[in-house]
Amino acid sequence: MTDKYAVIGNPISHSKSPFIHSMFAQQTNQDISYEAIEAPLDGFADTIARLRAEGYKGCNVTVPFKFEAFKLATQRSGRANDANAVNTLIFEGNEILGDNTDGVGLLADIEKNVQYKLFLKDALILGAGGAAAGVMWPLFNAGVGIIVANRTLEKAQALAADFEGAGTVYAKRYEDLEGLSFDIVINATSSGLSDELPPLPDGLFKRGSLAYDMMYGKETPFLKFARAQGASVISDGLGMLVEQAATSFALWRKVRPDTKPVLEALRAL
Repeated sequence: MTDKYAVIGNPISHSKSPFIHSMFAQQTNQDISYEAIEAPLDGFADTIARLRAEGYKGCNVTVPFKFEAFKLATQRSGRANDANAVNTLIFEGNEILGDNTDGVGLLADIEKNVQYKLFLKDALILGAGGAAAGVMWPLFNAGVGIIVANRTLEKAQALAADFEGAGTVYAKRYEDLEGLSFDIVINATSSGLSDELPPLPDGLFKRGSLAYDMMYGKETPFLKFARAQGASVISDGLGMLVEQAATSFALWRKVRPDTKPVLEALRAL
């Protein structure tokens, strides 16, 4: 019997996750189906309830439902608790298990695929939503110093507050970044979906810096800005998408797929 999985978001039509998981399934001889489902903005919990009733085994969660998925989970991994956000759900009987694979996906992509060393670098993370929350602890544990910037300072401060006692993570508004520069600038906002750019000052990129946009599939305004500003290494989030998906797949199916041919196939498209 075919096991059913899905990715849930709003919007979701751009998602490459069904293609990725179908390739993983072929590669590992797993009998699964995987589809993209757009949940109403006020209907995430109802959508999860429907999928569970229909016998789905689990799902991925993307913008803007990662915080809701965290609240909905009845059991959570350490990674999910660190992030206060969930992007992977596993349905087991009456339990909803929540995990977050975004951070391990980002680190794997940057260090393995982009081949950029993270240790002792300083990073600026743009945005304070679920995508930013999912990667901050993994970056911090990899030896990266972090400033998180957001239009609303309070949201950035809420993320930074999680690090009290562990180390210093600073919160700033975009307008407070004037005069600062970084080894790594990560766009964790969804601004690329609407072809917008956060209000960033000039001079953010150090020599040899990495500009990374979690969006994928097009040249976003952030990546155009980074090129014009002299960032040395430019990357979209396609590799992160594939790497985090592989960890989700391994959680569900207990077998880890090879990401390299899947990433190559997506780049070829």
